[in-house]
Amino acid sequence: MAEAESPQERPRLKRADARRNYDRLLAEARTAFAEHGTDASLEDIARHANVGIGTLYRHFPNRHALMSAVFEEAVSDLLDRSRALLEDPQPCSALVTWLRAIITHAGEYRGLSRALMSASHDDSSALSRCSRPMREAGTALLVRAQQAGAVRHGVSIGDLMQLTNAIALAAEETPEEPELADRLLMLTLRGLKPEGSAPDEPGTGRTAGSAAA
Repeated sequence: MAEAESPQERPRLKRADARRNYDRLLAEARTAFAEHGTDASLEDIARHANVGIGTLYRHFPNRHALMSAVFEEAVSDLLDRSRALLEDPQPCSALVTWLRAIITHAGEYRGLSRALMSASHDDSSALSRCSRPMREAGTALLVRAQQAGAVRHGVSIGDLMQLTNAIALAAEETPEEPELADRLLMLTLRGLKPEGSAPDEPGTGRTAGSAAA
């Protein structure tokens, strides 16, 4: 006769099942968002994870909560990159390199940049868990560039993040122009410069004037 399951074992089994469901949902969401964009059907994600839609909503109350979990690893990588760039001897180039990395990340999932823009002023959105640390990381790079005289004072990280997401959205909607994001980023940088200064070439640490020379 089989032994009865002890009361202590039942909660552990439930937690293990819940974790497996969470991991399957997350894996299926990554695939679905990459293939179909962030508007992918949540019902399809649940079905491919072999769970009901109610189980999905127990783990992720809404689409933004699921998106936040999917992008957590990428955000962690971007935060690590920002800390490394604080050691870059060219503060403006470091800032531009980081902004380009954000654009690249946003371009991996169609609809992400639009969602981030809509959630930027909504503290109730689960995506704010991503945006808050990103804004803090970006502020450190921005302030460093401002202190070096490479970016004019008065520019806020909120403005920069919105512009970056807008560039990512423009690039997403114009896939036939792969250089569009870099062109728009350079135009943005020129607008951030104090009057009379020339912008760095992204990734080189040289100003446009010195490159022309």
